[in-house]
Amino acid sequence: MVELLTRAGCGVCEQAAGRLAELAGEFGFGLTVTDVDAAAAGGNTALRGEYGDRLPVVLLDGAEHSYWEVDEPRLIADLGS
Repeated sequence: MVELLTRAGCGVCEQAAGRLAELAGEFGFGLTVTDVDAAAAGGNTALRGEYGDRLPVVLLDGAEHSYWEVDEPRLIADLGS
C-alpha cells in the first residue's frame, strides 16, 4: 500500500498526488492520500509532527519511501519485490 502525506495548498503535494494516481492506475497498487493537518485536527498529531516539514512524503507499507518528490524508479522496483 502506498500512502501520500500531504497538506492543503501544497502545489508540490498536488503534483505528487497526480503522478502517484497515474502510477497506481498503471501498476495496480492501492493509494491513500492523507492530509497531515486534517489528521492532526482529528486527533492524530503524530504524522504532522514526524513529517510536516518534509511534505509531500511517500510511505510504502507504512515506512518512509521518499519525500519532496516521488522516486518513481525506486517505487516501481520496490513494488515489484
